[in-house]
Amino acid sequence: MNLDVAAFPHAPDEELAPLLEDLLVRPDFQEVYQAADAVRRQTVGDTVHIRALLEFSNYCRRRCRYCGLNAAHKQTRYRMTAEEILASAQEASAAGYRTLVMQSGEDPGFPLKLLGEVIREIKSRTGMAVTVSCGEMAEEDYAYLRRCGADRYLLKHETADPALYDQLHPCGTLGNRVGCLRTLKRLGFETGGGFMVGLPGQTPAVIARDLLLLRSIPCDMAGIGPFIAHPATDLRGCPNGSTELTKRAVSLARLLLPGANLPATTALGVLDGEEKSDVFSCGANVVMKKITPDPYKQLYEIYPSSMGKTDVAGERRQLEQQIRALGRIPR
Repeated sequence: MNLDVAAFPHAPDEELAPLLEDLLVRPDFQEVYQAADAVRRQTVGDTVHIRALLEFSNYCRRRCRYCGLNAAHKQTRYRMTAEEILASAQEASAAGYRTLVMQSGEDPGFPLKLLGEVIREIKSRTGMAVTVSCGEMAEEDYAYLRRCGADRYLLKHETADPALYDQLHPCGTLGNRVGCLRTLKRLGFETGGGFMVGLPGQTPAVIARDLLLLRSIPCDMAGIGPFIAHPATDLRGCPNGSTELTKRAVSLARLLLPGANLPATTALGVLDGEEKSDVFSCGANVVMKKITPDPYKQLYEIYPSSMGKTDVAGERRQLEQQIRALGRIPR
């Protein structure tokens, strides 16, 4: 196989779709991994960006069939106060974090005006970049957050197949999801998309469409992680997504979007910690670390995982050591 890596960012969909589908299922993927790592080194270098992830509300109005935050689930809900969010941001900044990712469910009970004021205050007190991940909003709401200083917005499309999207999301449409991504891009956000690997009913052809959708935005960052079945959801008992196929998708995303920020997602680490480290040699250059205070962290369960107590500074130092051990530069 002779990869024309330079052609990936601009080749027509009709040429790339069958190639991507074929690559995803090939027995030997080493040449692609090596090509993705080379492109990563040339475009974004050896730095691994460490983002602080703060899950400030687990309320959600949506009923996504795979998600533990589904509005229909009976569980303990929480919203952090503005003071708690600011304190967490300052603690993260003191520990060396340069970006705060503010994530929640789609929570209509957290006022947009308050979210904007909190973002302004975080920027003023810490100087950190702020990424917001709070789901679908109207254009004027996105524009307001941008004016308040939000730098990036993460909104995973989850699957590019309309029929599969409808099966999994009785609360929305793929068209609206993609429309939000294009709006975010137009408003000047660094725009993040992404999808899950291993969803029931997903095929290599669908993953190829997912990757091409990321390119079409084009996304500045993309979170690609394995599906993990939550025992309280409609998809309980379904097999988890493949870590190997997830790494392949990340590598192909690097070839399609050479300068994008590609995280080693937390979901990948839940299934296999070694694979989460290995993905850094397959195109990834970002990692997110939860700084959500106890006990809130235990209540933000999109998928099941085992989490210890939050130690913002200590966990940051440990992660830096792990990144240096891989021959990379933590930032």
